[in-house]
Amino acid sequence: MKLSIATSTILITTLLSSCGIMKKNVKNTTNNSSFPVFSYEGHRGARGLYPENSVGAMKVAMDLPKVTTLEMDCHITKDKKVVVYHDDYLNPKFVTYKNGTELKGKDIKGTIYSYTWKELSNFDLGLKGNIDFPEQKKIATPIALLKDLIKESEAYAKEKKRTPMFYNIETKSKEGKDHEWHPAPQEFSDLILEVVIEQGIAPRTVIQSFDKRTIQYINKTYPQIKTSYLIDVKNTKTIKELVTDLGFTPFIISPNYKLVNAAFIKEAHDLGIKIIPWTVNSKKEITALEALKVDGIISDYPSLF
Repeated sequence: MKLSIATSTILITTLLSSCGIMKKNVKNTTNNSSFPVFSYEGHRGARGLYPENSVGAMKVAMDLPKVTTLEMDCHITKDKKVVVYHDDYLNPKFVTYKNGTELKGKDIKGTIYSYTWKELSNFDLGLKGNIDFPEQKKIATPIALLKDLIKESEAYAKEKKRTPMFYNIETKSKEGKDHEWHPAPQEFSDLILEVVIEQGIAPRTVIQSFDKRTIQYINKTYPQIKTSYLIDVKNTKTIKELVTDLGFTPFIISPNYKLVNAAFIKEAHDLGIKIIPWTVNSKKEITALEALKVDGIISDYPSLF
């Protein structure tokens, strides 16, 4: 695995000095690092209201008083920059060129990993809107670097005199797609954690993934970082089986909300694991899950909280 000098330095520091850089950051943010009693999370910021995974979507979520956590997705570019974006490809459903014209040629479903950061700056996430989210604002919206989104979110919290946000960051990797859609899981994780550590938000960060390889690596290499195992609706394993499959006990298991029932939650809580379901988009469902004593909710419409 070929790593940048900065990434390698952080990795070596982590392994040889018990995450000395992270300990410094934890010390500096002790008053703000306790995980929320209930994690109200804006999915992709506030996808139902504003173009997803953007600085603007995060600010919309932060303007809502109950939101504690900003949920987002990350990919890696060809030149190893970390960008905040969900799909493996440029999705023509809502992505256009920055002048608003439709994608064409190789850019129709072009994989994010095949573009440099500079090339991705030619695209827009919000001018077209998203047919699946009719309330979403139509507005020019660039793809953001993770480091810039964090900087802006932290500055916005200070401006609004708001409690700093927690960050729930997903590694968008998939077994069988290494070096095609993304780097290998170790490099993917190192690149994200490099940004998280440099921005001083490590104590307020959870790394989540459907790809168990990334969180297994993070648990071993960055033990101070909280991890969350994402579970899709097809899951048939018990909590204990999921933990056995992982090889460690994650801080959170985050299932499709349709999997959640009282027994599922009890089994997790008995093992000290939090349950934060996704993606819950009706007030009725939110209320029902709260009554079951989940530990948080991820929603496209954080205005429902």
